[in-house]
Amino acid sequence: MTKFALLDLVPVTEGGTVAQSLANAADIARHVEALGFTRYWVAEHHGMAGIASAATSIVIGHVAAATTTFRVGAGGIMLPNHSPLVIAEQFGTLDALYPGRIDLGLGRAPGSDQRVAQALRRTLNTDPNDFPRDVLELQSYFADDGQTGISATPGAGADVQLYILGSSLYGAQVAAALGLPYAFASHFAPQALDDALKIYRDQFRPSAVLDRPYAMAGFNIIAADTDDEAEYLATSMEQSFVRLRTGNPGKMPPPLRGYRDTLDPQGNALLDGVLSASAIGSGATVRDKVAAFVDRTGVDELIVASSVFDHAARKRGLTIAAQALALDPVAAQ
Repeated sequence: MTKFALLDLVPVTEGGTVAQSLANAADIARHVEALGFTRYWVAEHHGMAGIASAATSIVIGHVAAATTTFRVGAGGIMLPNHSPLVIAEQFGTLDALYPGRIDLGLGRAPGSDQRVAQALRRTLNTDPNDFPRDVLELQSYFADDGQTGISATPGAGADVQLYILGSSLYGAQVAAALGLPYAFASHFAPQALDDALKIYRDQFRPSAVLDRPYAMAGFNIIAADTDDEAEYLATSMEQSFVRLRTGNPGKMPPPLRGYRDTLDPQGNALLDGVLSASAIGSGATVRDKVAAFVDRTGVDELIVASSVFDHAARKRGLTIAAQALALDPVAAQ
């Protein structure tokens, strides 16, 4: 049976504050835990006025403290921004505070532009081989196997589940070679999804942590009582995508009726492509579109993104989706 998780960018809305966004993150996490979602992830982004999850490990601790049983983690940490030892210490600390509940998804994208990346790292190294080496170093700290000559405290012996993230074929190759679960960012970059899944499954090598491929995919779900209402709510997400892709990112805007009619053919084509892994509509529409996507891809788990301006409408939509997908609230306890 397909599992469902929530990816939360901790959006900052127009007229809203970071403090309110963080409070909403804890509230939405409690909500989806009760609905039967298996995990909650936040992603590392920097220098973006509309995203409040830059200090990702701190947000994870905030959300883990507000929930009780389901897994909480990063989807993901952009490892080139950090020393693997620092990440081992941060997530080792989280595991000590919330044992058996912490996930660590790892990506190699900067999560920012080059100027912000420079401020984060001081030096920029674009060697693609650094990413798998850093993953192996991080695994060594958690295993406390002595290969680095350093024992991470906290971190050594931590029970943190690692995932490789990607939006291209490279991450699929790394995940397959290391025998780790793989999550593809099809909620915003669906074009290479099928090829990436095939490479991951064909090249997968069993490891000490995983004996068979475990594939996850990002998928947008915006649900409401009617298709028309859901399509209206989705215009906040659509405006955000267009603004980002045209170099004008900002806080999440309120929904706008008839928004698609204001776009030229190029803008509509952009949204059709970037949102092809999406279900926007009533519970029945969501159920049918999710079933078709899972049937086509065979993924083990969907990472649901649900970018809605109004917090109450977002919670209501996730409830509608959970009921339509027949999630079992007992499974989260």
